[in-house]
Amino acid sequence: MKLQEEEEYGLKLVAIDLDGTLLSEDGTISAKNRQAILAVQKQGNIVAICSGRSFHDTQTILLNAGIDCPFITGNGAIAYDSNAVLQKLMIPEHVITELLQLLEAKGYYYELYTNEGVYILSKGKERLGEEIRLLKEKDLNFPSEWATKEMEIQFQQHHLHYFDHFQDLHIADLEIYKIFVLSFNRESLQYLQELLGKRQDVSLTSSGVTKLEIAHTKVSKGNALTHLANHLHIPLKDTIAIGDNLNDLSMFSVAGMSIAMGNAEDEVKQQSTYTTKNYDEDGVAYALQKYVLALQ
Repeated sequence: MKLQEEEEYGLKLVAIDLDGTLLSEDGTISAKNRQAILAVQKQGNIVAICSGRSFHDTQTILLNAGIDCPFITGNGAIAYDSNAVLQKLMIPEHVITELLQLLEAKGYYYELYTNEGVYILSKGKERLGEEIRLLKEKDLNFPSEWATKEMEIQFQQHHLHYFDHFQDLHIADLEIYKIFVLSFNRESLQYLQELLGKRQDVSLTSSGVTKLEIAHTKVSKGNALTHLANHLHIPLKDTIAIGDNLNDLSMFSVAGMSIAMGNAEDEVKQQSTYTTKNYDEDGVAYALQKYVLALQ
């Protein structure tokens, strides 16, 4: 009977996003979510983290939670399993230089995701703080407290490095796989998205209305999930993707089952197979119990 069940359901590969999905408000994995992940693994299934966060940040979060699993970072730029990098898609050096010149000229706040961790502008917090101040000055209803909180999250990442100007960096040695832009000025961010959207040498995605994420042309969570599934010899029909934002849609499009968080963007919910509870209600644990553990 057990063999028949395994043949019917097959081993599952469950890809789980971090922010707005698996992580609690304090940036950690809750006890309930952790227990559910371990239970899924105990059944022989494979859980993989699939995040826009950096390699080092994701690795530290999993280490702190006591979870050992494959992971995809930088929205699919890097796929990692069993102490080996399966896929690494870097942004070409000349493209990076051109983009950084543009971002500096326009005064955007940006971060560089590299083989050494995340590089952040030494005066990045001041740059964002000034943007928040000007937006509040222009519109008294602008949610400055929320914006400040969102800003602070960036400086709570693991393995941060600070720099004064990108020209001081040895870009060729850093293997930059993502440029992250944060702006609370919707018009300014929309302008940048439209401008970069005309280029053929980068891909764009977003994990929120204040964020724009720039990467190699082939980078997406969907491509990385496909690559990981092939590596593990698991059919895509036996993959499950759990997420909350626009950068999760590409893995929703390839996964056999997709589960949107209760707090997910409407577009994400519309393109999902099921919807679970909010991230702060242990929605991942609820989804794993209902759609993985209960079926095997």
